[in-house]
Amino acid sequence: MGLIIYLNGKYVPEEEATISVFDHGFLYGDGVFEGIRAYHNSVFRLKEHVDRLYDSAKAINLTVPMEREEMAEVVLETCRKNNLRDAYIRLVISRGKGDLGLDPRKCSVPTIVCIASSINLYPQELYEKGMEIITVPTRRNNPEGVNPRIKSLNYLNNIMAKIEANISGAAEALMLNEEGYVAECTGDNIFMVKDGVLKTPAKHLGLLEGVTRNEVIRLAKEAGLQVEETTFTRYDLFVADEVFLTGTAAEIVPVTKIDARVIGNGKPGPVFAKLLDSFRAAVKEPEAVIFK
Repeated sequence: MGLIIYLNGKYVPEEEATISVFDHGFLYGDGVFEGIRAYHNSVFRLKEHVDRLYDSAKAINLTVPMEREEMAEVVLETCRKNNLRDAYIRLVISRGKGDLGLDPRKCSVPTIVCIASSINLYPQELYEKGMEIITVPTRRNNPEGVNPRIKSLNYLNNIMAKIEANISGAAEALMLNEEGYVAECTGDNIFMVKDGVLKTPAKHLGLLEGVTRNEVIRLAKEAGLQVEETTFTRYDLFVADEVFLTGTAAEIVPVTKIDARVIGNGKPGPVFAKLLDSFRAAVKEPEAVIFK
């Protein structure tokens, strides 16, 4: 028995969840998406994810034919249809069916898809021992090109960097912006700790403003940590006391080696451990409940 997929107002078996080959999301990557998590019968930070989805759509001049509250209910109902209390959820809005030309005006109705399933991004061992990442040649998109703050269907920039990491045998790839400053990884935001201060790249440096990133910043401030959204280079990561990544799918995962440099003492650090405990407590708080 396959999954039940939301597709343009209907819940259909995954085998019937088909779109036109003329859909501009398929032809040109013209659309936006969100990855969302459900824990313990509750969708985590659903409002924040839906808000980011609509912001991304607005940035590419894509009008979503559905109110935000209705979109949130689609997420919950898709989980219900699949009897999922813990899930990874993917919301996708494409420009819709058009022709072989680029002109988005030829696409009259957006395509809306919601998938609820599961995902295991990294093996458990990496959360316990830490992961190794490398810096790759592929630079993060210029904000005046395809702005990284738009979570668009055009992920080729990230995929090229991921390919470079795969070839090198690394679990993730660190991406710099055009000026050589640290931006983010292919699917995760990056944090470092130095002398008790938690630092992460500022949003203007060319990165996606992650929902988990913002949650970790909130939890760190609640714990009394000094937090800086700032500019730094690979050097600062090499000499950091701790480094870790955050993302919806990854959650929080420690980094213990970057470009063959051991970070700190080579083990996941105390700030990471404290924030992981806080995050795990936060996801248990009832929020957007799936089953009443």
